Parts: sequence; structure tokens; C-alpha cells
Amino acid sequence: MEYEPVIGLEIHVQLSTKSKMFCSCGADYQSAAPNTRVCPVCLALPGVLPAVNRAAVESAMKIGLALNCKIADVTKFDRKNYPYPDLMKGYQISQYDAPLAYGGWLELPAEDGARGPVRIGITRVHMEEDVARLTHMPGGHALMDVNRAGVPLMEVVSEPDIRSPAQAEAYIVMLQSIIQYLGVGTASMEEGSFRCDANVSVRPKGSGTLLERTEIKNMNRVRAVERALAYEVRRQIGLHEAGQPVVQETRGWNDERGETVPQRSKEEAHDYRYFPEPDLPPLVIDRAWVEEVRADLPELPLARRERFEAEYGLSAYDASLLAASRATADYFEETVKAGGHAGDARRAFAKETANWLNGEMARLLHSPAGPGAISGVKIAPRQLADLVEMFRRRDLSNVAAKQVFEEMFATGRDAREIVSRRGLARVGDEGSLAPVIEEVVAGNEAAVKDYLAGKETAVRFLVGQVMRATGGRADASVAADLLKRKLDGMKRR
Repeated sequence: MEYEPVIGLEIHVQLSTKSKMFCSCGADYQSAAPNTRVCPVCLALPGVLPAVNRAAVESAMKIGLALNCKIADVTKFDRKNYPYPDLMKGYQISQYDAPLAYGGWLELPAEDGARGPVRIGITRVHMEEDVARLTHMPGGHALMDVNRAGVPLMEVVSEPDIRSPAQAEAYIVMLQSIIQYLGVGTASMEEGSFRCDANVSVRPKGSGTLLERTEIKNMNRVRAVERALAYEVRRQIGLHEAGQPVVQETRGWNDERGETVPQRSKEEAHDYRYFPEPDLPPLVIDRAWVEEVRADLPELPLARRERFEAEYGLSAYDASLLAASRATADYFEETVKAGGHAGDARRAFAKETANWLNGEMARLLHSPAGPGAISGVKIAPRQLADLVEMFRRRDLSNVAAKQVFEEMFATGRDAREIVSRRGLARVGDEGSLAPVIEEVVAGNEAAVKDYLAGKETAVRFLVGQVMRATGGRADASVAADLLKRKLDGMKRR
């Protein structure tokens, strides 16, 4: 029997507000000494009252709108009860039956062979508070840092519409990109500001029945999510084929062993004993506020990718790489603007710019010594535009242009200054290259004989020798033409 995965994701996103969700303590817990961002409210001292952070509500509303959700007219907070030492109050303030946003979808680009985009339903987007941080120490005791307790969280719950681990990975990457575009969070799994839990089951392909599922936790990288889902799908299929039941439980991902392991039985809503938070009245959401927030939404990743294809003539691949990060997309457009072209020349310049950003820039960005993000690059868009223009005019050979770019990346110096100082200007005139051609032909008899014997590909080796002799400054196409003319003349003798 052929099986298909049924996957739903629950993603917690820390919101980048200045203060916590229900008090005025700073939310910059990562840069602060332990237990210094605390007050009577987030310490849960007797007699204190929470107050809702308006900026956090607005950030969550932005995410809901970006995910095509309906925004509730009235939303409320609830107490979610469970005994764990990182909860200062013994309960978490969350939302249960009246979330801020609901009934939306996230659209993914069309998969290979598919007719159109893939739409993943969004069940709800709700607000809550983060918990304190425990550091488990040798000997069985733990240290508690309360700085994180009360930091605003938003949870995005998908419908069980995801049909493969690869699709789950694409969903996560797109959601991260949307959050970063909105500027409401860093969405970094490595930093812990973006956490993913997955609900997984399998069923006979084509069936509409939902079977017993498991929940997977402890996945701290996008790649770990994909690996954990792939393992769990294989495990459940194996159980079904062996006639054994799938136990509904929470499982943790062990990255070193590459497998999921049982943690505890899966909780249901009634296990948390939800009831309305008595210290916070329901929030009535004014429609004018919703429209004000909607008007402030930026162009989102999928729309920007489609515009890059239409406006600049970029391939779907190049456009998707550039649009994935708002910072990179902005850098690209600033570079194109600095080029100062219009019409077809602008599209040609944009394509060359995309080549440099997705090629050499990406390579150096993600090298061991690279900053990892475009925000850490020393090259200004204007400087990259100058290099792109010089390369397009063939003032620089391919080899020389890469050498210039590497120095620009390391130092932030202008391309023209580097070219002048290092003498890297292209050698393309016949008068300058003729002596080099003579020298290369005289010094490479074997390759010359191969060419004269009919092996025309030998000319590529000779062009390489010309490039080597000129320090990469020669125009390869001019060198090839001159070499062929010289060698063809030798054939006729």
C-alpha cells in the first residue's frame, strides 16, 4: 500500500518589541545579564496585574494579515495551566477559543510539475507569553533565568495540508521570510526566536481519513525539521505495515542519532484546563485599526519574486534567491537604481547584478569568514553598480573582475581605485595582445600541433595560457580570435 504524510506545523515566533507582553520590562533578554529584566509582574508576585502590549498585538495582526487571515472583532486571553518550573505563575497567558486571527493561508511557489502555487491553510494566529529559561546543570539541578518570561510570542498553527517533509521545509522558509519582511521578528531558529513543533500522521494515499498522529519537538534548525519529519514518516509507515498501532504521543528529535524518541503522552486541550484570563478584559478590535495596519504592510516575498521576474526579466531561480531576504532584495534594487539605466539596458544590468549577488556575493557571504548576511557587507550598492558596469563594458576580464570583487568585499574600496592600483584593466586591443600570442604559440608546441592536427579544442588551453601571461587581464574572446587567426595561418603554410 502507498502512504502519504499528513503534516501540520505549530510555529512560535518571538516578536521584536521593546517591552514584554504584559509588563514594561525590556524584551532584550539575550543581551542582558540573567534575572535583570524582571519586575513584580513577570515574577508573578501576589497582587500584580498584567497589561497588554499594544505593539505586540499590532505585530501579530500584521502576521495574520500577511497570511490572509480574518482579524477577529473581539479576541480574548486565556489561562493555560500546566505544572512546569519555567512558568512563574503556574500558568501561561495564551489564547484558546478566540484567537486574534484565523482562517488564512500561506502560498508556496509551484512545485516541479505542478500547475500552480501550493496553498497551505492557516488555522489560527494567536498571542501568548514566553516562559523562563532553564539551564540544566550536572548533578541534576537547574538554573533559572527569568529574563525571557513574558516576552511576546505569536503562534501560527497550520492546517494538516502539508504532504511532504520538503514541503514543510519550504513552508518554514517562506514563513521566516514573511516575518523578516514585516520587521516584526528575527525568525531565527538558531537564536531560539522561531520554534517549530510538528504534528505528523500517515494514511493510505487518496484517503481522507486522519489517523493517529505524533507531535515532534526539539527541532532547532530548518534542516532538522526536514530530517525529523522524514524519519517519523518512515517509522509510522513501518508500524502500519507491521500491523502495529501508532501511539499518540509527544516525541523529541535526537539530531545526533537521527531519530525521534518518546517523551510523554500527547496533551489535549482539556489537559491544560483553559479558562478566560480574569485579569484581562476582551480586546475589541476596531476595523479602522485593522485597515491602518493593512495599509502599512510591505510587498511580501512571493509578490516581490513575481515582480522581479516581470520587471527585470530574471529567471524564477534568481528571483526567488533575491526575494527570500528583504535586505538582499532591497540591496539588489538599490544597485539597479544606482546603475542609472532604463528599458532593455536596465533589464540587462539587473540580470548581471543578480548574477553577482547570487554568485560571488553569496559565496563570500557564507564563507567561514563571511558575515552571513547582506547587512554585514562592506560594499555599498553604488560600488557594486560600478563594478557591474565595468564588467558589462568588458573593461575587466572575468578573472580580474572576481579579483576586484574579493578586494572590495574585504576592504570596502571602490572598484576603480583597485583596478588602477593593481593594473587590472582589460587588455583587449590587438597591439597589446599580439606579443603575448606569439610567446604563447612559441612556448606550447604540443597544443599547437594538436590544433593543427584538427583538435580545435586545444585553443582553449592556449587561451588559458594567454590569460595566465596577462594576469587574467586579457579579453578571452579577443585572445581566442587572435589565436585562431594565427594558427589557421600556420595551417596554410
